[in-house]
Amino acid sequence: MLTALIVVPLIGAVASMALPKEREESARWVALLFTAIALVAAGNVFFALDTADAGLQFVDRATWIDSEVLSFDVQYFVGVDGLSATLVLLTGILFVVATLVSFNITLRPREYFMWLLLLEAAVMGVFVSQDLILFFLFWEGELVPMFFLISIWGTGRKEYSAIKFVLYTLAGSALMLVGFLVLGFSQGTFDMQALAEADITEAAISLHAVFLLILAAFAIKLPVFPLHTWLPDAHTDAPTAVSVILAGILLKMGGYGLIRINAGILPEQFDDFAPYLAGLAAVSVLYGAVLTMRQQDLKRLIAYSSVSHMGYVLLGASALGEIGLTGASLQMFTHGTITALLFVMVGLIYDRAHTRQIADLSGLAHRMPLAATFFVVAGLASLGLPTMSGFVAELLVFLGSIEAFEVQTVLAVVGILLSAGYILWTVQRVMFGPENPRWASLPDTDNWWEWASMATLAALIIAIGIYPSIVVDTLENGVLRTMEFI
Repeated sequence: MLTALIVVPLIGAVASMALPKEREESARWVALLFTAIALVAAGNVFFALDTADAGLQFVDRATWIDSEVLSFDVQYFVGVDGLSATLVLLTGILFVVATLVSFNITLRPREYFMWLLLLEAAVMGVFVSQDLILFFLFWEGELVPMFFLISIWGTGRKEYSAIKFVLYTLAGSALMLVGFLVLGFSQGTFDMQALAEADITEAAISLHAVFLLILAAFAIKLPVFPLHTWLPDAHTDAPTAVSVILAGILLKMGGYGLIRINAGILPEQFDDFAPYLAGLAAVSVLYGAVLTMRQQDLKRLIAYSSVSHMGYVLLGASALGEIGLTGASLQMFTHGTITALLFVMVGLIYDRAHTRQIADLSGLAHRMPLAATFFVVAGLASLGLPTMSGFVAELLVFLGSIEAFEVQTVLAVVGILLSAGYILWTVQRVMFGPENPRWASLPDTDNWWEWASMATLAALIIAIGIYPSIVVDTLENGVLRTMEFI
């Protein structure tokens, strides 16, 4: 079943490119069909997962490389626990949303949707891989689609932003690969479960150095201050769908790797560095929030707010406790849906107003009441209003980290106040300021694919805010499995 999550988007990519030139507009329907099939498969994995089973489920496994000379093996090994299954579901949902908000793409649609589907296959592979080398290959597999999607279909300094994204990711990946090789050769396997169960006491280099090598890749992707500078540029110049995927899923690859590999395989080293990681988390929360307040471009504003909000993931994970890890995991899911809705809204506004400058936008609620409603929902969820999903995740992070890192947690709580300030200020200036005659003919959202995307994400945000057990019960299955190795 898990292999289908990878193969279905690949088939969709081939089908998209196989369309004749005169029918290339049909590529959007091909992409919607295959992302929908992948979503059904992801939903089946999520809802069929046995939360009482502490082991990996839906396992597909085959030996890929078996070297008797060097005494190691590399496997095609995929499986999920509650953490992986939840992120697989998030991936399935957001790629359908990304496809829908790309329905107005007219430039080379066959290639566009091919790269989007290849990106989905790579991300699905990251979340289900249980072999370090396989994980690395899928991790690297998202680079090429992202580069072309930003550099061809982006705006502004799109080539610069695409190259900067690739360079940052490649630098982290190179360090991560060294760490993986040292771990694998020290135990004769790259099997992530076997490595987590092994008592690793020595390797070719210090295990603390191995921890930092692997951490570098995940800290860049999360992103953690001061390794975050690629994110605002990539978000600003990427097309709307890529911003949705970048903020909604790709950042979560960093948090997932941090919990699955750094905490799961090297828990002693994680514990030694935990105070420093918690400090970096607090700095990321506050620094990201302060920079957010200075932004005049809506996309850059949301990008910097992501730096701040992903700091909560690092803080919850640093506590290395069940509540903190559950909060960090839930924060990844909820932030994915909330920022996806925010980027969908910004894309919708930009398509109509052709500007993202906050100073130029005023009183849009008079002309776009439906869009304004969803914008307010996303904003309130982002600042952590009770009954919205963001509140539950941040509360669990604070409850899980306050005992271990009191000062860092208090500083992170201050970030909530700052986020309330910049979100409410932005909503007031963009939506509820005086009506601007310049936008007198601005149409509200009137395409089914736009309101379907917005309604789906808003429903998820409210549903999880009211009844978080929808995903928390499943996430706890993955957290408890990780705790067994700590």
